[in-house]
Amino acid sequence: MKIGSLCLENPFVLAPLAGYTDLSFRRLCREMGAGLVVSEMISCHGLVYGQKKTLAMLKTVPEERPWAIQLFGNEPEIMGRAAALVSERPFDIIDINMGCPVRKVIKRGSGAALMKAENLHIAEEIIQAVVANAPCPVTVKFRSGWNHDNIIAPEFARMAESAGAAAVAVHARTWAQQFGGKADRRVITAVKRAENIPVIGNGDILRYQDGLEMMDETGCDGIMVGRGALGNPWVFCPQGMPESLTGRLPVILRYLELAEQDLDYERLLFRIKNHTCRYLSGLRGAAELRKQIIACASLKDIRSVLC
Repeated sequence: MKIGSLCLENPFVLAPLAGYTDLSFRRLCREMGAGLVVSEMISCHGLVYGQKKTLAMLKTVPEERPWAIQLFGNEPEIMGRAAALVSERPFDIIDINMGCPVRKVIKRGSGAALMKAENLHIAEEIIQAVVANAPCPVTVKFRSGWNHDNIIAPEFARMAESAGAAAVAVHARTWAQQFGGKADRRVITAVKRAENIPVIGNGDILRYQDGLEMMDETGCDGIMVGRGALGNPWVFCPQGMPESLTGRLPVILRYLELAEQDLDYERLLFRIKNHTCRYLSGLRGAAELRKQIIACASLKDIRSVLC
Protein backbone atom coordinates (compact mmCIF):
# COMPACT_ATOMS: atom_id res chain seq x y z
CA MET A 1 0.00 0.00 0.00
CA LYS A 2 1.28 3.46 -0.91
CA ILE A 3 0.33 6.55 1.11
CA GLY A 4 1.64 9.63 -0.59
CA SER A 5 5.31 8.90 -1.21
CA LEU A 6 5.46 6.28 1.55
CA CYS A 7 5.39 2.60 0.49
CA LEU A 8 4.31 0.06 3.13
CA GLU A 9 5.62 -3.49 2.93
CA ASN A 10 2.49 -4.86 4.61
CA PRO A 11 -0.99 -3.27 4.34
CA PHE A 12 -1.79 -4.21 7.96
CA VAL A 13 -1.57 -1.20 10.29
CA LEU A 14 -1.57 -1.02 14.10
CA ALA A 15 -4.31 1.42 15.16
CA PRO A 16 -3.77 4.10 17.80
CA LEU A 17 -4.96 2.85 21.20
CA ALA A 18 -4.83 5.14 24.22
CA GLY A 19 -2.91 3.48 27.04
CA TYR A 20 -1.61 0.67 24.84
CA THR A 21 0.30 1.70 21.71
CA ASP A 22 3.42 2.92 23.47
CA LEU A 23 6.86 2.55 21.92
CA SER A 24 7.56 -1.01 23.11
CA PHE A 25 4.23 -2.39 21.87
CA ARG A 26 4.58 -0.57 18.55
CA ARG A 27 8.07 -2.01 18.08
CA LEU A 28 6.80 -5.50 18.83
CA CYS A 29 4.00 -5.17 16.27
CA ARG A 30 6.46 -3.88 13.65
CA GLU A 31 8.67 -6.90 14.31
CA MET A 32 5.62 -9.15 13.92
CA GLY A 33 4.88 -7.71 10.49
CA ALA A 34 2.78 -4.54 10.85
CA GLY A 35 3.51 -2.28 7.89
CA LEU A 36 2.81 0.88 9.91
CA VAL A 37 2.23 1.64 13.58
CA VAL A 38 0.45 4.64 15.10
CA SER A 39 1.07 6.43 18.39
CA GLU A 40 -1.46 6.85 21.13
CA MET A 41 -3.75 9.87 20.65
CA ILE A 42 -1.71 13.01 21.22
CA SER A 43 -3.38 16.24 22.27
CA CYS A 44 -2.61 19.22 20.05
CA HIS A 45 -2.85 21.46 23.13
CA GLY A 46 -0.40 19.25 24.99
CA LEU A 47 2.11 19.70 22.18
CA VAL A 48 1.61 23.42 21.73
CA TYR A 49 1.95 24.08 25.46
CA GLY A 50 4.88 21.68 25.86
CA GLN A 51 3.32 19.35 28.42
CA LYS A 52 5.90 16.85 29.62
CA LYS A 53 3.62 13.79 29.47
CA THR A 54 2.51 14.65 25.95
CA LEU A 55 6.06 15.13 24.69
CA ALA A 56 7.08 11.79 26.23
CA MET A 57 4.54 10.08 23.95
CA LEU A 58 6.62 11.14 20.94
CA LYS A 59 9.57 8.95 21.94
CA THR A 60 10.69 6.75 19.06
CA VAL A 61 13.61 4.75 17.70
CA PRO A 62 14.62 4.16 14.07
CA GLU A 63 13.60 0.49 14.29
CA GLU A 64 9.87 1.27 14.50
CA ARG A 65 9.67 3.28 11.28
CA PRO A 66 7.51 3.79 9.40
CA TRP A 67 5.31 5.15 12.15
CA ALA A 68 2.56 7.74 12.43
CA ILE A 69 1.76 10.36 15.05
CA GLN A 70 -1.95 10.75 15.71
CA LEU A 71 -3.19 14.21 16.72
CA PHE A 72 -6.56 15.15 18.15
CA GLY A 73 -8.23 18.48 18.82
CA ASN A 74 -11.02 20.71 17.55
CA GLU A 75 -9.25 23.99 16.76
CA PRO A 76 -7.77 24.26 13.26
CA GLU A 77 -5.14 26.83 14.25
CA ILE A 78 -3.89 24.79 17.23
CA MET A 79 -3.90 21.57 15.18
CA GLY A 80 -1.85 23.32 12.50
CA ARG A 81 0.64 24.59 15.09
CA ALA A 82 0.92 21.10 16.58
CA ALA A 83 1.63 19.63 13.13
CA ALA A 84 4.38 22.21 12.63
CA LEU A 85 5.92 21.36 16.01
CA VAL A 86 6.06 17.60 15.47
CA SER A 87 7.48 18.16 11.99
CA GLU A 88 10.89 18.57 13.62
CA ARG A 89 10.79 14.94 14.78
CA PRO A 90 11.46 11.65 12.92
CA PHE A 91 8.13 10.20 11.78
CA ASP A 92 6.40 9.36 8.51
CA ILE A 93 2.71 10.27 8.72
CA ILE A 94 0.45 12.57 10.72
CA ASP A 95 -2.93 10.99 11.37
CA ILE A 96 -5.90 13.06 12.54
CA ASN A 97 -8.34 11.47 14.96
CA MET A 98 -11.95 12.15 14.01
CA GLY A 99 -13.35 8.89 15.33
CA CYS A 100 -12.66 8.58 19.06
CA PRO A 101 -15.98 7.86 20.85
CA VAL A 102 -14.79 8.51 24.43
CA ARG A 103 -17.13 10.99 26.12
CA LYS A 104 -14.44 13.26 27.59
CA VAL A 105 -13.05 13.70 24.05
CA ILE A 106 -16.51 14.20 22.54
CA LYS A 107 -17.40 16.85 25.14
CA ARG A 108 -14.48 18.94 23.90
CA GLY A 109 -15.73 18.73 20.31
CA SER A 110 -12.92 16.42 19.23
CA GLY A 111 -12.84 12.86 17.92
CA ALA A 112 -16.12 11.58 16.49
CA ALA A 113 -17.86 14.86 17.46
CA LEU A 114 -16.29 16.30 14.31
CA MET A 115 -18.63 14.07 12.29
CA LYS A 116 -21.70 15.93 13.55
CA ALA A 117 -23.34 18.00 10.80
CA GLU A 118 -22.69 21.27 12.62
CA ASN A 119 -18.97 20.47 12.93
CA LEU A 120 -18.16 19.33 9.39
CA HIS A 121 -16.73 22.71 8.39
CA ILE A 122 -14.41 22.56 11.41
CA ALA A 123 -13.27 19.06 10.42
CA GLU A 124 -12.42 20.31 6.94
CA GLU A 125 -10.51 23.31 8.29
CA ILE A 126 -8.53 21.07 10.65
CA ILE A 127 -7.43 18.79 7.82
CA GLN A 128 -6.43 21.80 5.70
CA ALA A 129 -4.46 23.32 8.58
CA VAL A 130 -2.57 20.11 9.34
CA VAL A 131 -1.81 19.46 5.65
CA ALA A 132 -0.50 23.03 5.28
CA ASN A 133 1.96 22.52 8.15
CA ALA A 134 2.99 18.88 7.67
CA PRO A 135 6.07 17.82 5.67
CA CYS A 136 4.62 14.33 5.23
CA PRO A 137 1.39 12.60 4.16
CA VAL A 138 -1.65 13.32 6.34
CA THR A 139 -4.29 10.68 6.97
CA VAL A 140 -7.66 10.87 8.71
CA LYS A 141 -9.33 8.21 10.87
CA PHE A 142 -13.11 8.45 11.34
CA ARG A 143 -16.26 6.40 11.86
CA SER A 144 -19.32 5.53 9.78
CA GLY A 145 -21.13 8.53 11.23
CA TRP A 146 -22.67 9.83 14.42
CA ASN A 147 -25.53 7.30 14.48
CA HIS A 148 -27.45 4.99 12.15
CA ASP A 149 -29.49 7.91 10.84
CA ASN A 150 -26.30 9.74 9.93
CA ILE A 151 -24.05 7.40 7.92
CA ILE A 152 -21.87 10.00 6.20
CA ALA A 153 -18.55 8.19 5.83
CA PRO A 154 -18.41 8.37 1.99
CA GLU A 155 -19.15 12.10 1.97
CA PHE A 156 -16.76 12.66 4.86
CA ALA A 157 -14.03 10.77 3.00
CA ARG A 158 -14.52 12.88 -0.13
CA MET A 159 -14.24 16.01 1.99
CA ALA A 160 -11.01 14.70 3.59
CA GLU A 161 -9.50 13.94 0.19
CA SER A 162 -10.48 17.37 -1.13
CA ALA A 163 -8.90 18.98 1.95
CA GLY A 164 -5.58 17.24 1.23
CA ALA A 165 -5.65 13.87 3.04
CA ALA A 166 -3.40 11.22 1.46
CA ALA A 167 -5.43 8.28 2.85
CA VAL A 168 -8.38 7.60 5.15
CA ALA A 169 -9.08 4.91 7.74
CA VAL A 170 -12.71 3.99 8.38
CA HIS A 171 -13.91 2.31 11.57
CA ALA A 172 -17.17 0.87 10.29
CA ARG A 173 -19.16 1.65 13.43
CA THR A 174 -21.06 4.79 14.38
CA TRP A 175 -20.35 6.87 17.47
CA ALA A 176 -23.59 5.53 18.96
CA GLN A 177 -22.31 1.95 18.64
CA GLN A 178 -19.10 2.75 20.54
CA PHE A 179 -17.34 -0.65 20.30
CA GLY A 180 -20.51 -2.76 20.37
CA GLY A 181 -22.37 -4.54 17.63
CA LYS A 182 -20.72 -5.54 14.39
CA ALA A 183 -18.70 -3.36 12.02
CA ASP A 184 -20.65 -2.77 8.81
CA ARG A 185 -18.27 -3.55 5.96
CA ARG A 186 -20.74 -2.08 3.45
CA VAL A 187 -19.66 1.35 4.72
CA ILE A 188 -16.02 0.60 3.87
CA THR A 189 -17.09 -0.56 0.41
CA ALA A 190 -19.02 2.69 -0.12
CA VAL A 191 -16.02 4.77 1.01
CA LYS A 192 -13.69 2.89 -1.33
CA ARG A 193 -16.04 3.55 -4.25
CA ALA A 194 -16.09 7.25 -3.37
CA GLU A 195 -12.31 7.71 -3.05
CA ASN A 196 -9.26 8.08 -5.25
CA ILE A 197 -6.86 7.82 -2.30
CA PRO A 198 -6.10 4.65 -0.28
CA VAL A 199 -8.84 3.46 2.06
CA ILE A 200 -7.94 1.49 5.20
CA GLY A 201 -10.69 -0.65 6.75
CA ASN A 202 -11.05 -1.03 10.51
CA GLY A 203 -13.32 -3.07 12.76
CA ASP A 204 -13.55 -6.68 14.02
CA ILE A 205 -10.14 -7.83 12.77
CA LEU A 206 -9.04 -10.60 15.14
CA ARG A 207 -6.96 -12.73 12.76
CA TYR A 208 -4.76 -12.09 9.74
CA GLN A 209 -7.35 -13.95 7.66
CA ASP A 210 -10.07 -11.52 8.81
CA GLY A 211 -8.08 -8.71 7.25
CA LEU A 212 -7.62 -10.52 3.96
CA GLU A 213 -11.36 -11.22 3.85
CA MET A 214 -12.18 -7.55 4.52
CA MET A 215 -9.88 -6.44 1.72
CA ASP A 216 -11.43 -8.95 -0.66
CA GLU A 217 -15.01 -8.10 0.33
CA THR A 218 -14.73 -4.29 0.38
CA GLY A 219 -11.88 -3.56 -2.03
CA CYS A 220 -10.09 -1.50 0.63
CA ASP A 221 -6.35 -1.01 0.26
CA GLY A 222 -5.25 -1.78 3.80
CA ILE A 223 -6.38 -2.99 7.21
CA MET A 224 -6.14 -1.27 10.58
CA VAL A 225 -6.13 -3.48 13.66
CA GLY A 226 -7.00 -2.02 17.04
CA ARG A 227 -8.33 -4.06 19.96
CA GLY A 228 -7.67 -7.26 17.99
CA ALA A 229 -3.93 -6.65 18.36
CA LEU A 230 -3.99 -6.48 22.16
CA GLY A 231 -2.39 -9.66 23.41
CA ASN A 232 -2.20 -10.78 19.79
CA PRO A 233 0.65 -9.20 17.80
CA TRP A 234 0.47 -12.42 15.76
CA VAL A 235 -2.52 -10.83 13.99
CA PHE A 236 0.01 -9.16 11.68
CA CYS A 237 1.43 -12.43 10.33
CA PRO A 238 -0.23 -15.28 8.39
CA GLN A 239 0.89 -17.97 10.84
CA GLY A 240 -1.41 -16.63 13.56
CA MET A 241 -1.24 -17.04 17.34
CA PRO A 242 0.45 -20.21 18.69
CA GLU A 243 -1.81 -22.42 20.81
CA SER A 244 0.73 -23.11 23.56
CA LEU A 245 2.65 -21.02 26.06
CA THR A 246 5.87 -22.50 24.66
CA GLY A 247 4.92 -21.20 21.22
CA ARG A 248 4.05 -17.72 22.51
CA LEU A 249 6.90 -17.35 24.99
CA PRO A 250 9.56 -15.92 22.62
CA VAL A 251 7.24 -13.04 21.65
CA ILE A 252 6.19 -12.41 25.26
CA LEU A 253 9.80 -12.29 26.42
CA ARG A 254 10.66 -10.01 23.50
CA TYR A 255 7.91 -7.63 24.63
CA LEU A 256 9.37 -7.58 28.15
CA GLU A 257 12.82 -6.90 26.69
CA LEU A 258 11.49 -3.98 24.66
CA ALA A 259 9.58 -2.63 27.66
CA GLU A 260 12.80 -2.67 29.68
CA GLN A 261 14.60 -0.77 26.90
CA ASP A 262 11.93 1.79 26.03
CA LEU A 263 9.70 2.48 29.04
CA ASP A 264 9.97 3.80 32.55
CA TYR A 265 9.23 0.22 33.49
CA GLU A 266 9.07 0.73 37.25
CA ARG A 267 6.42 3.45 36.93
CA LEU A 268 4.59 1.63 34.12
CA LEU A 269 4.81 -1.86 35.60
CA PHE A 270 1.00 -2.15 35.78
CA ARG A 271 0.70 -1.43 32.04
CA ILE A 272 3.39 -4.01 31.26
CA LYS A 273 1.60 -6.59 33.41
CA ASN A 274 -1.65 -5.81 31.59
CA HIS A 275 -0.06 -6.42 28.19
CA THR A 276 1.68 -9.58 29.40
CA CYS A 277 -1.52 -11.07 30.84
CA ARG A 278 -3.29 -10.55 27.53
CA TYR A 279 -0.75 -12.75 25.72
CA LEU A 280 -2.00 -15.68 27.79
CA SER A 281 -5.58 -15.58 26.51
CA GLY A 282 -7.05 -19.01 25.81
CA LEU A 283 -4.21 -20.97 27.39
CA ARG A 284 -4.81 -23.69 29.96
CA GLY A 285 -3.87 -22.38 33.39
CA ALA A 286 -3.95 -18.76 32.20
CA ALA A 287 -5.99 -17.55 35.18
CA GLU A 288 -3.40 -18.74 37.68
CA LEU A 289 -0.53 -17.34 35.62
CA ARG A 290 -2.27 -13.96 35.43
CA LYS A 291 -2.73 -13.94 39.19
CA GLN A 292 0.97 -14.59 39.69
CA ILE A 293 1.98 -11.92 37.16
CA ILE A 294 -0.25 -9.29 38.77
CA ALA A 295 1.48 -10.01 42.09
CA CYS A 296 4.97 -9.50 40.61
CA ALA A 297 7.08 -6.59 41.85
CA SER A 298 9.49 -6.40 38.89
CA LEU A 299 10.13 -7.49 35.31
CA LYS A 300 12.55 -10.08 36.66
CA ASP A 301 9.70 -11.59 38.70
CA ILE A 302 7.44 -11.70 35.62
CA ARG A 303 10.11 -13.57 33.67
CA SER A 304 10.49 -16.03 36.53
CA VAL A 305 6.75 -16.76 36.51
CA LEU A 306 6.77 -17.38 32.75
CA CYS A 307 9.99 -19.39 32.55
